[in-house]
Amino acid sequence: MTNKPDHSDDHHGADALDLRRLRYFIALGEELHFGRAADRLQIAQPPLSRLVGRIEADVGAKLIDRSRSQIRLTQAGKVLLARARQIIRQVDEATAEVAQLGSGKSGILRIGFVGSATHGFLPSLIKTFRARHPDVELTLSAMNNAGLKEALIRREIDGAIARPAIEDDEILTEKLHEEPLIIALPDAFEREWQQPLPIASLRDATFILYPQHPRPSFADHILSVCSFSGFRPHNPVMAMDYQTAVSLVSVGVGVCIVPRSVSATQHAGVIYRDFLGPNPGTSLSVNYRIDNRSPQLLGFVRVAREFARSLDPDAIRLAHRSVSPAA
Repeated sequence: MTNKPDHSDDHHGADALDLRRLRYFIALGEELHFGRAADRLQIAQPPLSRLVGRIEADVGAKLIDRSRSQIRLTQAGKVLLARARQIIRQVDEATAEVAQLGSGKSGILRIGFVGSATHGFLPSLIKTFRARHPDVELTLSAMNNAGLKEALIRREIDGAIARPAIEDDEILTEKLHEEPLIIALPDAFEREWQQPLPIASLRDATFILYPQHPRPSFADHILSVCSFSGFRPHNPVMAMDYQTAVSLVSVGVGVCIVPRSVSATQHAGVIYRDFLGPNPGTSLSVNYRIDNRSPQLLGFVRVAREFARSLDPDAIRLAHRSVSPAA
């Protein structure tokens, strides 16, 4: 009658209702015709008939009414068809959900970041990642570098956008974006500030440094910039983060050296100037534990790499005038 392979009554252990048998019974229950069901399943008709008989024997109930020319489902058969559809749908949904998680297309990803990354680079990176992975639940936490390192070690976050790179034997680091440093100044004396401004001309100014702790930190990096220019700031004012530092600049407390991207957001009372003198720049990096191989994290790192490479070439050349990490 047909040369289709006979797989339908292979026995897979003692279970009367394994997934294959349920799928075969669903086909018969929906077609109500052994020939059409066999064609749909791409098997021979006799094995399908034997399989149904075996299911009936195993469950102890008649499922098919064969007394008429058109077969019908018995009451037990209708119950089995409804439950079988439900079971197969749940199995298919579970399989799809696990596949999504395994491929990194869904799940949870926890990213920490330094506050200064929110100017330009990070928002665009997050927007790109969310567009490519809309089903990944992304949680974002702002903290300083010390907090990022501790959170990575404790596995409280999966990845960290840090400035500078986080140094630890258990953490991998990839540089994403470099940019020069600039000076934030009170605008009250705007006419007095040259463009570009020799940094040595600020030797008597009050420098606002951040973070206050822990040390060494970006504050020490700025102190080294001043040292290379032949002076050390007198009685610097310490702030917890760059937002506080810029706010202090706006009210005339002093001056502050910041990454160039900070100038993209205007602050009332603050102007920004390039400066002459050593400018080692600053870089953003993505950092994550060596043993964290979650597909969600690896997907984020891939997007971050691609996004970093896609930055405007002029901006990249400008950033590459200075090359050491900071922030």
